[in-house]
Amino acid sequence: MTRMVQVYTGNGKGKTTAALGLAMRAVGQGLKVHMIQFMKGNIEYGELKTARRLAPDLVITQMGRETFVDYQNPEAVDRAWARRGMDLAWKLLETDLDLLILDEINVAVEFRLVSKEEVLDLIRRRPSEMELVLTGRYAPVDIVKEADLVTEMLEIKHYYHRGIESRKGFEL
Repeated sequence: MTRMVQVYTGNGKGKTTAALGLAMRAVGQGLKVHMIQFMKGNIEYGELKTARRLAPDLVITQMGRETFVDYQNPEAVDRAWARRGMDLAWKLLETDLDLLILDEINVAVEFRLVSKEEVLDLIRRRPSEMELVLTGRYAPVDIVKEADLVTEMLEIKHYYHRGIESRKGFEL
């Protein structure tokens, strides 16, 4: 079976959630899934607890700090985390993994933590038996062109703008 490249992008909520839904579906069918979360770290998101319950079929690896990355001036530590994330992605291409999710990779490219060219190279070199999902705002046009499926999440209304912070079980 030929596997596809999917991109979930846009300014709306739900990109990571959609990727996790796909991961749950895949694990339910006996497939092996690994999600690398770029620019996320040291925050106990609910999906990490779920992944521990479903391991080794679902593994989530965070590659980042718990603080926001400065778009204008990313720190060396943020580049180092992103490098480790890409190194892991390359290693996982050599395994029997069924689904690899690069969560927030599009943002990592936009913030110049990872090169667009390297992500395109990874897409092109992935085994045909491995589904690949890339999430995050700012999906580059070249990555969109390379993908088989692209979904754009569009924010129409969000309670965050009313001052409601992230909630445990829904955003965390």
